[in-house]
Amino acid sequence: MKKRAVKIMISLILFIIALVVSFKNVWINHTLYIISYLIVALEILRKAARNIFRGKVFDENFLMTIATLGAFAIGEFPEAVAVMLFYQVGEFFQSYAVDKSRKSITSLMNIRPDYANVKREGNIEKVSPEEVNIGEIIIVKPGEKIPLDGIVIEGSTMIDTQALTGEAVPRYVKVDDEVLSGCMNQNGVISIKVTKEFRESTVSKMLDLVENASSKKSKSENFITKFARYYTPAVVIIALILAIIPPFIFKNTTFIDWIYRALSFLVVSCPCALVVSIPLSFFGGIGGASKAGVLVKGSNYLEALSKTKTVVFDKTGTLTQGIFEVQKVNAVKISKEELIQIAAQAETYSNHPISASLKKVYGKEINKEEVVETQEIAGLGIKANLQGKGEVLVGNEKLMQDRKIPYIICKEVGTILYVAINNEFVGSIVIADKIKKDSKQTIENLKKHHITKIVMLTGDKKEVAEDVAKTLGISNVYAQLLPHEKVQKLEELLAKKNKQEKLAFVGDGINDSPALALADIGIAMGAFGADSAIEAADVVIMTDEPSKITVAINVAKKTMRIVKENIIFAIGVKIAILLLTAIGVSNMWEAVFADVGVSVIAIINALRALRVKNNVIH
Repeated sequence: MKKRAVKIMISLILFIIALVVSFKNVWINHTLYIISYLIVALEILRKAARNIFRGKVFDENFLMTIATLGAFAIGEFPEAVAVMLFYQVGEFFQSYAVDKSRKSITSLMNIRPDYANVKREGNIEKVSPEEVNIGEIIIVKPGEKIPLDGIVIEGSTMIDTQALTGEAVPRYVKVDDEVLSGCMNQNGVISIKVTKEFRESTVSKMLDLVENASSKKSKSENFITKFARYYTPAVVIIALILAIIPPFIFKNTTFIDWIYRALSFLVVSCPCALVVSIPLSFFGGIGGASKAGVLVKGSNYLEALSKTKTVVFDKTGTLTQGIFEVQKVNAVKISKEELIQIAAQAETYSNHPISASLKKVYGKEINKEEVVETQEIAGLGIKANLQGKGEVLVGNEKLMQDRKIPYIICKEVGTILYVAINNEFVGSIVIADKIKKDSKQTIENLKKHHITKIVMLTGDKKEVAEDVAKTLGISNVYAQLLPHEKVQKLEELLAKKNKQEKLAFVGDGINDSPALALADIGIAMGAFGADSAIEAADVVIMTDEPSKITVAINVAKKTMRIVKENIIFAIGVKIAILLLTAIGVSNMWEAVFADVGVSVIAIINALRALRVKNNVIH
């Protein structure tokens, strides 16, 4: 970039001297023009020559070469230098814009850890993250990146997740909390038990997504590439016709006049503005989305997102947190604290998420010696003998009915645990999955953005699904679906939609992977979503926030608006100047503006796709 800027400045100074100062010997002016030209043109001339030998004749390098050399041939030295000089100015702006876009995306490369402190045989070894095995213990000190995914087994700290998720607020982690590679440890020393090898870790997968983000071209980009392939030889042929035929038809004109017009025609016809600004707009859109914690795997998916009219959600882990928590405690004859304690003791040896939620709300170490015996009753619950309490039953309604225990029916939505001590009912506990704090706002925002159909598919019970759907304002809900039934339902929705409109499916679990792959756009929750879901998805929400879906759609729509603006503007100006050039009204200077000026304006417009502030696209 610096070398190119220096070249442009030297060439510009020589050009201005030659233009302003009239030397007695005209060849001094010509020499200054030629030197100024060569400084900025050698690279283009070499590319044109190299491409001709490779059989790639018709490109912008070829157009610029024959147009400027032709201008020298007819004695228009200032115009020849100006065309190449301003073309290089346009290329400089393009390089700057691409560099800025690339930095926006590859800033994520900073999350790549350089080393891991692994504990081996009582010593701490500094090794490459690739050399650490699952189950090994790593030590992460303040100021170091977490090199691998794992579970905290010792210590607590605040971790900065911004590079990974886009969130500025640090997260507190303690023993038994899951931590993801790529996050920065801020203040405490923590020991982590590794759960994934480096190649399977969050940071590794994320880097892979970023590095390949622009590998798949959108339909618009393919159109521009094909357009340039046929367009360039066409304008060269038209320019040849314009230079040769009119002098034989119009007797009062010369070959020099028509050659000048043909050369101006070639300059203005260069499709740089389209070929450069369209891919740059998509690249900027991908960069802008990544700033907000949304990874788009290719510009074709960005284009598809802009046409989204149907959004289908999974429930658990997508709209809800996917974590069972005690929502309500209904105690009878005993205190709420005692009810929770008894239930937690009875569930001591169970690894079920419901058991984990009971132990979590109890919050104390359970004395296992007090738990004399436990027995799982298939499909009903658990029976346990507790010291000083006797027989405790914890389970569903059917368990109470099976033991003929009178109980009070709980009408709350969720998983209801009924508890009895020595065949006497003592209360019920409501355990349910919590709705994510931004889920309701997400649904409202999607409706505002003219998403015509919002659907929820879930394997959960009908009453739970309908309660969540009602709370969020989703009218179309299908519950108690097995993974293959989700796919069938999605196929039905795809068959019913307009071919021009796109359907997005949002999920996070292993069972969502087929649906993510089937949908027009698969959107996965990336922070705690299953690896297979992230792999199958086209868009990854790194913060697990549903609200980022509207951010992604906003980015996509903004990018497509910029693409259309650039296409209309570039083609409109070119057609106008081409017509004026063909009839002799405009000269080479208007041609320079039409080529370089339009390119620069289109590139500057494309940079707008990068602007994301507070997760809102501008």
